[in-house]
Amino acid sequence: MKVALVHDWLTGMRGGEKVLEALCGIFPDADIFTIFHVKGTVSQAIESHPIKTSFIQRLPFAKKRYRMLLPLFPVAVEGLDLRGYDLIVSTSHCAAKGVIPHPDSLHICYIFTPMRYIWDQFELYFGHGRTGFLSGRLIRLFANYLRIWDVTSSARVDEFVAISGHVAKRVEKYYRRGSTVIYPPVDCNRFKAAKADPNGYYLIVSAFAPYKRIDLAIDAFNDLGLPLKITGTGQDEQRLKRKAKKNIEFLGWAADERLQGLYEGCKALVFPGEEDFGIVPLEAMASGRPVIAFAKGGALETVVPVNGVAGRAAFSDSGPTGVFFYEQTAEALKSAINILEKRCGEFNPSLIRGHALNFDTAQFKRNIRDYIMTSLRNRGMGFPDAKKTQPAF
Repeated sequence: MKVALVHDWLTGMRGGEKVLEALCGIFPDADIFTIFHVKGTVSQAIESHPIKTSFIQRLPFAKKRYRMLLPLFPVAVEGLDLRGYDLIVSTSHCAAKGVIPHPDSLHICYIFTPMRYIWDQFELYFGHGRTGFLSGRLIRLFANYLRIWDVTSSARVDEFVAISGHVAKRVEKYYRRGSTVIYPPVDCNRFKAAKADPNGYYLIVSAFAPYKRIDLAIDAFNDLGLPLKITGTGQDEQRLKRKAKKNIEFLGWAADERLQGLYEGCKALVFPGEEDFGIVPLEAMASGRPVIAFAKGGALETVVPVNGVAGRAAFSDSGPTGVFFYEQTAEALKSAINILEKRCGEFNPSLIRGHALNFDTAQFKRNIRDYIMTSLRNRGMGFPDAKKTQPAF
């Protein structure tokens, strides 16, 4: 059986690439297809596979400007040649799900989100003040085309697997398709629960994208004067730095070892945006640290709050793992920070880490492998060589 793994693009190791890396362990002989690949930016586990790219790879300015080529992504992904592949597993937050499979193949899409740039977060990316007059008009025209393509291409997927119940609802809303929820992998072994420092700093680990709402956290900590460390990079970096007072420190992007130390040394992680799932809060919890999170999106499925109702938290018998704020405002966030300051003794680092282990990479591999095996059997297809593909737990 020939297996193809399809990913949007390969330019860094983020949550989506961690999913692809886990799938590479399950399917060590699979070929990888992607729109664009910058060599050396993803793990050896991924780059050891044959990687086949689209025509965008050959464009001279693509390395730095590939995001500006979004209107070309449908053409690029449809041009990937998947003839001869029996099983196609796409991991998609943009266009990967739109590949054209052979009629006899099984196409399972592990979906991170329907394309956020053109659906619910369009105004955050392209709203007033974020584009010029002409570019704004062009983007709106292309967005209409991309929405039509996004819905139409969803019919090429045999089965959707969503990263959270939150995303499953959006798949139903935009594509009118059902999906199974399998939570993505969190490498809990990279972290350990250390003794909490009651006088420690607060921490944000994030790309500087508009929907992350780091601006909201800066406003809150500007008023409170408490120490906040922010690690990450992105398009909003200079704007955010101009807003911040001296109690807020920007650290740039942190490599793994440094990030582990930042998690262990913080009082709590601040997570002010609405995410489809959110691996960063679980990394903090794997380090025994509570999370202050906006009570919407994936956080409802991973954080057990000390205040209010646990929402849809998948595993809620471990004791509290954080604090929610229920309005996406600086004032609401400040109130949540004050709750944590008063009730920090209620958070047990070892219990918080135990909660995070429910989302560990080994659990993801078991769940996704069992799901794919069942889907193949239901179609009279055999799973690839079980000895080769058995993941190491």
